[in-house]
Amino acid sequence: MNELLIIVLSGLSGLILGTLFFAGLWWTIRKGLASPRPALWFLGSMLCRTGIALAGFYFVGSGSWKRLLACLLGFVIARFLVMRLTRLPAVPAKSNPEEKHATHA
Repeated sequence: MNELLIIVLSGLSGLILGTLFFAGLWWTIRKGLASPRPALWFLGSMLCRTGIALAGFYFVGSGSWKRLLACLLGFVIARFLVMRLTRLPAVPAKSNPEEKHATHA
């Protein structure tokens, strides 16, 4: 039972690490594109996010491949969650009445 709890907590830690990593990437892209110095935003963010993720994996893993695997699984799940939550709303295509009657030769 104790081992199962540790694996679940490792997965939750991976979920938190992944959320920080990918939400930070999303935030960096939004800030970096509007900045006069986007390279500083992207480089600084990459170093910070990667450092936090690597340190988190190091401490969560503690030499156990099961903990690392659970952490990685949580990290990947966080990627899909952040992608889903930060998706831009779909813009409906404008219908052009002239295109309906156009014929191709």
